[in-house]
Amino acid sequence: MSCYLKVPVACFKNTLNGAFSNKEPWQIATITASTVLLSVWLYQFLFEDEEYITVRAKKTFFKYMKKIPSIKKKMQDELNSANKGFQNDMAKRFASSKHITRLSKTNMETDEIYKLADINLKLGTYSWSKGRVSGSVYFNDDNLRNLVKEMYAKASYTNPLHSDVFPGICKMETEVVKMCARLFHGDDDTCGTMTTGGTESILMACKAYRDYASEVKGIKRPEMVLPVTAHAAFDKAAQYFKIRLRVIPVHTDTYQVDLKAFKRAINGNTIMLVGSAPNFPYGTMDDIGAISDLGVKFNIPVHVDSCLGGFLTAFMEDAGYPAPHCDFRLPGVTSISADTHKYGYAPKGTSIVLYRSIVYLHHQYTTTTDWPGGVYGSPTINGSRAGGAIAACWATMLYFGVDRYIQATREIIYTTRYIEKRLREIKDIFIFGQPATSVIAIGSHIFDVYRLQSALAAKGWNLNILQFPSGIHFCITTLHTTGTIADDFVTDVKSCVAEIMKDPGQPVQGKMAVYGAAQQIPDRDIVGDVINYYLDAMYYIPPENVLE
Repeated sequence: MSCYLKVPVACFKNTLNGAFSNKEPWQIATITASTVLLSVWLYQFLFEDEEYITVRAKKTFFKYMKKIPSIKKKMQDELNSANKGFQNDMAKRFASSKHITRLSKTNMETDEIYKLADINLKLGTYSWSKGRVSGSVYFNDDNLRNLVKEMYAKASYTNPLHSDVFPGICKMETEVVKMCARLFHGDDDTCGTMTTGGTESILMACKAYRDYASEVKGIKRPEMVLPVTAHAAFDKAAQYFKIRLRVIPVHTDTYQVDLKAFKRAINGNTIMLVGSAPNFPYGTMDDIGAISDLGVKFNIPVHVDSCLGGFLTAFMEDAGYPAPHCDFRLPGVTSISADTHKYGYAPKGTSIVLYRSIVYLHHQYTTTTDWPGGVYGSPTINGSRAGGAIAACWATMLYFGVDRYIQATREIIYTTRYIEKRLREIKDIFIFGQPATSVIAIGSHIFDVYRLQSALAAKGWNLNILQFPSGIHFCITTLHTTGTIADDFVTDVKSCVAEIMKDPGQPVQGKMAVYGAAQQIPDRDIVGDVINYYLDAMYYIPPENVLE
């Protein structure tokens, strides 16, 4: 031992021995055990949780604050009030219809079933078929609807899980994957699967990279680096698969991820890098080329989330609107998620996740080898999958072909840029960043933009609500490219802004006030509780609406 260490060590020993000199053996044992247990708890609190210590410290603080009786009662009263409000909204929504809560003794005739279905499908006040809704429905064509109906009916009882029984459905899925791989400039090695939607596609990529990093790199505390604007599905994946999120801010002028901060967040536990092309909130596209370069430099997989706009970016260049590369042409990009049920125009319930190499795809699979029911393997989260959805997606892509996809993309991008240009001419509002494909996000430095949301809703428009900062966005689909819908929207925005500016300082009222207030609540668990009640209300049946 170095002489420089002898004195401090001796001093520590003397101090420790002195401290315990007057203690009974049971006291020494108790103090030692308590110290060890406290040290283990502290270590786990600091290092063995997927959340940052600052987040956990804040949660712990609010957890104990909420145990104070007066605070607890006040919070529960507010939550009960919110819950009651959600239930009242549902009661109003279903006031004209009845809920079936038990099977009748005899069968119902098909005509009666159709009649009830029509009543249910006509509930709601927004006219999506007339282009008054942001996103949601991406194509509305009788010929395609009839094709989808027939294809789904033909394959409605098929299941790719039973590949020996339904090999044709598996063939259709393979063809969809390969067609999509070509669209995103993959090669013969590019592979993937269909999923039920963008969230599952993202979940599968995160699961694959977590397992790949564990097996190949020995990473046991996985982290992913992603922009704050990345889809909420990545947060869901982090919760499901115990992956720590390193969330990176965006530049407030471009609303693209801060690449310097992005690079600094990469470490030995990073299992994947994420970029959006484009992101959902603002419709801006991260610098995927730069993120790809980081992936190559640090040998970390890069996932590009193209769920929203992938089937636009794939055709934009041919449509006359060049866009930055955001696919397998970039060497660092190892996976892509894209929704066929958005701008692929397939019916809801289909998406794809693609990988550069089957090495990654194998880690997406789940296998069970010791089950009494036999060896079991499934490529995605679901075991049984709806063959009808696969067949309908396959038919939709064949129905469109490259030329029709290019034409639809041309009309959407033209309409988006036309609306963007007109909105930028309106004083007192601004556009977040530069829309990359079809989403235009609107904010205001002069008035509460949620007032604009409320005013437009009163005119029949349904837009998406953003927070941190407050904003709203309009997602352009083929439904908005016809007639005077684009001009009608701009005209209504202009008139609503003019009305609001008569008293710009007035606070937002009604439901939109809840969104503004929610951003001010530091304990996000409370906001989560409110959302839980909102989700509960989706399944709420007013007692007076039960069909006896």
